[in-house]
Amino acid sequence: MVKYILVVALVLFYCSESNRELPKILIIGDSISGGYFPFVQDSLIGKAKVFQPTYIDENGKTKGCCGGTTQGLKEMDSFLSNKKWDIIHFNFGLHDIKHIDPVTGKNSKNLSHPHQASPEEYERNLINIVKKLKLTGAKLIFATTTPYPDKLGKQMRSPGMPKIYNQVALKIMKRNEIEINDLYSLVLPRINQLQRPNNVHFNAKGSKFLAEQVIKSVMKSINH
Repeated sequence: MVKYILVVALVLFYCSESNRELPKILIIGDSISGGYFPFVQDSLIGKAKVFQPTYIDENGKTKGCCGGTTQGLKEMDSFLSNKKWDIIHFNFGLHDIKHIDPVTGKNSKNLSHPHQASPEEYERNLINIVKKLKLTGAKLIFATTTPYPDKLGKQMRSPGMPKIYNQVALKIMKRNEIEINDLYSLVLPRINQLQRPNNVHFNAKGSKFLAEQVIKSVMKSINH
């Protein structure tokens, strides 16, 4: 009789575990997050369901990239997809930093042209994005914008801007008691090993490194 009860208890335990709803994690970011997202998703199979917003570019290709804060604020409702999220790991910055031709509105290599979003605009947009994200009730984690070399192959960004934009973002996150995943500080001393030459993007080693940091951050929240 005792053995029978034990077997039934074990069956019920495993059935409940298999039916247990896994945490839903949304990763919002630009092409940097697109690089580490697949590694995060694969590593958390069986532990969490990991998603990333996508959009269709001008060539009809599906991409996982949420652009800058101007686009992000405009499309945040569609990014959230009316789903119940447990954790939202998010970043905006690299697109905001880009210089834009004031006449054509396209990316510019002229560093005297305005940013896609000035630090002041970035602040206003990010404040409103955070308001929307907080309404979801999800645990929020902000990833600082990653650094890049002072000299880029396609020089659309001025040197040193990630630090300035991160300072703006960190004040907002601190005020809202949002956890920080400081990818900027983690990458900076390793930038030559992790990043492509003269590029804002990362090599495979770099994307895996970033994925490890993201996994640590979200797992800490899952296990908390």
